[in-house]
Amino acid sequence: MALPSRSSLSSASLKETLGDLDRDSYVALLSKIIGEARHVQNNPPDLIPKEDRVARHVLDVLLPLSTTTGGGPLIVSHVSYVEGRGNIIVEYPGTEPARILSFVGCHMDVVTADPNDWEFDPFSLSVDGDKLRGRGTTDCLGHVALVTELMKRIGERKPKLKNTVIAVFIANEENSSVLGVGVDALVKDGLLDKLKAGPLFWIDTADKQPCIGTGGMIAWKLRATGKLFHSGLPHKAINPLELSMEALKEIQSRFYRDFPAHPKEEVYGFATPSTMKPTQWSYPGGGINQIPAECTISGDVRVTPFYSVENVIKKLEEYVDDINANIEKLGTRGPVSKYVLPDENLRGSCNAYTESIWVACNLDSRGFHVLCKATEEVVGHVKPYSITGSLPLIRELQDEGFDVQTAGYGIMATYHARNEYCLFSDMRQGFGVFVSIILQLEADCD
Repeated sequence: MALPSRSSLSSASLKETLGDLDRDSYVALLSKIIGEARHVQNNPPDLIPKEDRVARHVLDVLLPLSTTTGGGPLIVSHVSYVEGRGNIIVEYPGTEPARILSFVGCHMDVVTADPNDWEFDPFSLSVDGDKLRGRGTTDCLGHVALVTELMKRIGERKPKLKNTVIAVFIANEENSSVLGVGVDALVKDGLLDKLKAGPLFWIDTADKQPCIGTGGMIAWKLRATGKLFHSGLPHKAINPLELSMEALKEIQSRFYRDFPAHPKEEVYGFATPSTMKPTQWSYPGGGINQIPAECTISGDVRVTPFYSVENVIKKLEEYVDDINANIEKLGTRGPVSKYVLPDENLRGSCNAYTESIWVACNLDSRGFHVLCKATEEVVGHVKPYSITGSLPLIRELQDEGFDVQTAGYGIMATYHARNEYCLFSDMRQGFGVFVSIILQLEADCD
């Protein structure tokens, strides 16, 4: 069938041209993509995703509409830095090259899923009325399919747009500490530079509302060193387990004193203030009757953007230094618990290690206001929110000069969870939000 030629359309006509999300087409594509979820689990070194397994389904839809293989209007690029782990950039050129809007962040990897813990197969799509179930339906393969359907619709109907519309599907979001695979490499090579000319909508959150802030994630380890000895003679040991627990209690107490709830957290809609807590515990092993020589407590700090991450790290280091300098004053546990053995000239000690990242979106940008208006029009209300989850890739884009706004149409309660699902009705509204964004930015050109 011949594609229609491009034509200039009014706002109403453009909305009609772009239309609504086609359920049958969306579900068929999502079924193929979720069928690859087993192979794109990201948990190295055991599980290295092969995002090209998802990418090929996206390319199967869009290449027939491309300038190179299908005679269509889409410019489609498949960019790989690691074999089997490609990224896709899709461009629909507008008539005014300086005007750009982009939909980015639809990552083609997923977190792990144990089928034994699920009520249904996580690695195949199952449909239960409005529910679309499977690993990645919310985070983030459902969004991959959604943005693919958007670019397919634009490529098929070829509206005459002033703005260039670009979609970027990425590898490696779920383990973004591994560099040189996904969006970090695309930015480094300048392949996304043109996206700085307009708002960049990062599509990878949930609950249909603008996500305007995330927390700084400071990963930390607190390593306590004591003296190994038989547990029947605890007075001859320095128990690092007790030392680390008491030290952490003191550190947490000081943290919450120095970084209390901030007034702006309410403005941004943060569900929690800054927090510090342990999440993991390790020690070298040994018998139950042996006090070990060392142990490590690991955890994270989630700090809202209204505090300096650098200052938080500095304070954590000061807390540990002060505890070490005054180890005799630290709380003990029982009549022979101690952290100093003067006769042996031994002192217990703690060491801390940290790293961090955080994000806050620009509430004055055109992109934010366009997203809010589109959400209100389509969803019926707009209530921007913030979370203390961490999105390091977004921070890197902000640092490079991109105007990043974030949104998503999955279900927050199912992120990284068992029995993950999304709702087709939510994805349909997401498609409507995308259309509204395009219409508003087209109106800016008049």
